Amino acid sequence: MRIGFRFRAIPFVATVLLVALGIVLGRWQDGRAAQKIALQQQMTARAGAAPQVVGAALLAAADVELRPVTVTGTFVREWPLFLNNRPQEGKAGFYLLMPLRIDGSNTHVLVARGWLPRYTGQFDRLPEFDTPAGTVTITGMARAGMGHVMQLGTAAPVAPKAILQNLAPDEFAQASGLTVQPFFIEQSGPAPAGDKLVRNWPAPSLNVEKHQGYAFQWYALAVMALLFFVITGFRRGTKQND
Repeated sequence: MRIGFRFRAIPFVATVLLVALGIVLGRWQDGRAAQKIALQQQMTARAGAAPQVVGAALLAAADVELRPVTVTGTFVREWPLFLNNRPQEGKAGFYLLMPLRIDGSNTHVLVARGWLPRYTGQFDRLPEFDTPAGTVTITGMARAGMGHVMQLGTAAPVAPKAILQNLAPDEFAQASGLTVQPFFIEQSGPAPAGDKLVRNWPAPSLNVEKHQGYAFQWYALAVMALLFFVITGFRRGTKQND
C-alpha cells in the first residue's frame, strides 16, 4: 500500500478561505481583548485616584467613567425613577435613580441611590424609601451607564415614579427638561439607619475572557479546517492507490 495525497481544487480553496477567516477573526478578537485589558488597567488606576468634584460644567462620560467623584446639591424629590429587573442576591428589585441639582447651578446629575426590593407579586407597587432634605454631599463612582436589560414590548415613558428597564442620561434630560451630566453616580457608603437601600453595586465587567475565548475558537476553526483537508486528502490518496 502506497500512501498518496490527492489534491482537489475546491476543498483546497474552501480550506484557504476558512483558515484565512479563522486567523483574521481570531486576531480581531485578540485586538478587542487587548483594548479592554488596557481600558481595565486605566479604570483600575482611576478607581484609586482622589474623588473628582462634579460641578456645573458638563463633563464627558468617558473622562470620568469608573472614577471616584463627589458632588454637593439637593435631590429633586419629585423625580424618582426605578430601573427594573436588577436582582440582588437572588431577590427581585429596582435601582432607585434620582436627579441631584448641583449646588449653585441649574445642572443636575442622576444619582443611583441604591437597590430596593420589589414587593412579591405586586409589579406596580413601588418600594418605600427616604430622601434627605436640603443640601447633601454625595460620593460614589461615575458610570456611563447602569447596565442594559432586555426590553420586551414598548418602553414606558420617562416620567416621575416610572418603572423603566433602561435609561440614558440624555433620555432623562429630554423628558424632564433639565440640564443633566451625561453620566450616573453610583452612591457609595451606608444608607441611613432604617432605610432599605442597599449599595452593593456589581463590579464592572469588560468581558475580556469572552473575547479571548472567541479568539481561541476562531484559531481552532482554522487549525481544524487545515487538518481536515490534509487528513481527508491522504485518506483518499490511500484508497486510490490500494
